[in-house]
Amino acid sequence: MISAAVLSSQTLTIAWVAYVPVLIWAVARTRWLELFADSRRQHLLFGTVFALFALWLVRRDFDTGVSYHFIGMTAVTLLLDWPLAIVGGLLAQLGLLALGRQDLAAMGVNGLLLIGLPVLVTEVCAILVERAQPRNLFVYIFCSGFFAAALSALLCLLGGLGLLWMDGRFVMPEWIEDFIGYLWLIIFPEAFINGMVVSALVVFCPEWLETFNRTRYLQAPWKDDDPER
Repeated sequence: MISAAVLSSQTLTIAWVAYVPVLIWAVARTRWLELFADSRRQHLLFGTVFALFALWLVRRDFDTGVSYHFIGMTAVTLLLDWPLAIVGGLLAQLGLLALGRQDLAAMGVNGLLLIGLPVLVTEVCAILVERAQPRNLFVYIFCSGFFAAALSALLCLLGGLGLLWMDGRFVMPEWIEDFIGYLWLIIFPEAFINGMVVSALVVFCPEWLETFNRTRYLQAPWKDDDPER
């Protein structure tokens, strides 16, 4: 998460201009009638927002104006689908804003980096997996959960550093050349947390996952010599 103090007003404005259409699109694509009619889905949304809010509160704030915390949006996207995931991420952001843990001016930048980008990466990975139509559910867990979370964390980190570097208002640390070695300490935990959550949902509550094809992944095994086939 990036503070508004280390970004220029131009960057903050451009980020808001880009973030607002994403929010409008997500709100327009959300199935509100289905959400209001299904109490189970409402509970999933509220529980997910609370989990995101708590996860983003557990963070390391640096004096430079940059904070580090886990993202968690990969599991949220697979659980709620992308429109509702963006809406849920926005609600979690508003919670942080109410507690003074996020700047209003920087909500656009952080929304694009920590919500929009992970949701986009996860959705693309989920679509590619669905087009391949694998029968092994571990393909879904690894590609849509573990790999998508790792790629999201990498792109978010590189995107944030690139943004700070282009603005030129953030003093890069001297050890930035050794940064590649630290990437694994950030990417792997993010991938592990999301992959573990997705694995647990697949095993115990597969009906909660909007992007999980239960008919294909959980169908009964069959043999080639089965007379009924």
